[in-house]
Amino acid sequence: MSDAAFFVRAARESGMAMHTQQQQKQPTQKSVPGGPHIPDRAGVSFKADHREEILDTNPEVGWFEVHPENYMVAGGPRHAMLSAIRERYPLSLHGVALSLAGAEPLDGDHLRALRTLIDRYEPGLVSEHLAWSAHGRHYFADLLPVPLSQEALDHVCRNVDQTQEVLGRQILIENPSNYLMLEGSDIPEPEFLQEVAKRTGCRLLFDVNNVYVSSRNVGYDAEAYVDSVGADLIGEIHLAGHAVDRQGRETLLIDDHGAVVCDPVWNLYERLIGRVGPKPTLVEWDTNIPDWPTLYGEACKADRILGIPTPHAALADA
Repeated sequence: MSDAAFFVRAARESGMAMHTQQQQKQPTQKSVPGGPHIPDRAGVSFKADHREEILDTNPEVGWFEVHPENYMVAGGPRHAMLSAIRERYPLSLHGVALSLAGAEPLDGDHLRALRTLIDRYEPGLVSEHLAWSAHGRHYFADLLPVPLSQEALDHVCRNVDQTQEVLGRQILIENPSNYLMLEGSDIPEPEFLQEVAKRTGCRLLFDVNNVYVSSRNVGYDAEAYVDSVGADLIGEIHLAGHAVDRQGRETLLIDDHGAVVCDPVWNLYERLIGRVGPKPTLVEWDTNIPDWPTLYGEACKADRILGIPTPHAALADA
């Protein structure tokens, strides 16, 4: 995520964000899901480290996801690389810097640059986080929490409505990873997110690793959370690994997307799929980037749970 934060700051400060053509104002997209279909199977984060192997071998992976902030430039090798991937696979854009829960108005330049990327690549899904990451002229390489209050709910809904109106399509909102309980939170997180979806017409990106990390860090019931969200509101699922930070007798799980998915997260994922049915599932990996077979093997595991035969069963059992 720090890479994405770096690129969005560079784009803003250097004026490299792309310009969009004047278009008619469109209503908020509350019924049309978006671009080309993302299949109900596993996809993975696209990383430049893997581009040659992917383009040389055309692996049987369902789709790829990228952080749009890394492509908010006018042209160059990044776009050439992503265009080559998009020609062969469906694509999803997963934003990290829109700051939907921030106290200040949304950044209009950022929204317009995101709209330009959407028009260019026609992603099947566009998503963001229930978080804030900017204040004034300061941009943070993190997704910061917000108290889940009625005031915050109203504010986030206004920002989601504005985002969908500018983008001309539906977006998905991801549940956060939590490291402490915030004062002023009086709405349970699943209830908060589902209310945002119902009021704005967005859908939810259900991050199973975030549920597990949060349950370990702040003590809520992960299975109850997994069972509480309506199947019709879930448009995508995320899986990822995390780091374990031990300080004396205290242990904190860090959502760093830098390891294989752990067994408890796989178990929660199986529980979720058993209840809601197959959904597009993304294996995130943003730090400690592995070799391609390792990442692909994680996608094969997810596909097996989704009921999709994998071309290399050995990878799925790895």
